[in-house]
Amino acid sequence: MMTVTEKAAYLRGLVSGLNLDESKPETKVINEMLNVIDDLALSVADLEDELALVTEQLDAVDEDLDQLEEFVYEGECCEGCDCCDDYDDEDGIMYDVECPACHEVVSFDEESLLEGFAECPNCGEKLEFDFECDCDECADEEEE
Repeated sequence: MMTVTEKAAYLRGLVSGLNLDESKPETKVINEMLNVIDDLALSVADLEDELALVTEQLDAVDEDLDQLEEFVYEGECCEGCDCCDDYDDEDGIMYDVECPACHEVVSFDEESLLEGFAECPNCGEKLEFDFECDCDECADEEEE
């Protein structure tokens, strides 16, 4: 596939192959149009280069943000927090849990979690759940 600058150069070559009379006004107009096309092609090429650079930088920022989110939110889960990967099911709130044996993410309802254990539907591993929380809100409830 040809770039825009290559297409502009090809067009200039086609026009020069026509052996147009340089003294005619039509030839002058065509040559000026080719100059404008060359300028536009160079501008587009510069914009494409800048866009590639910005895209590369944006990808790097996105990776850094993912690492930061993982660092900040890792292990901060307690009842009532918004940090859990939960969603509403028609039967209630569902919680996503990664199985330590098969590393698949499976979903459990609140009732299963409150029982303290569940079985991984993928590998059959018995999963145990402990609801100890050290956030200020939960500590205030325990004191009462």
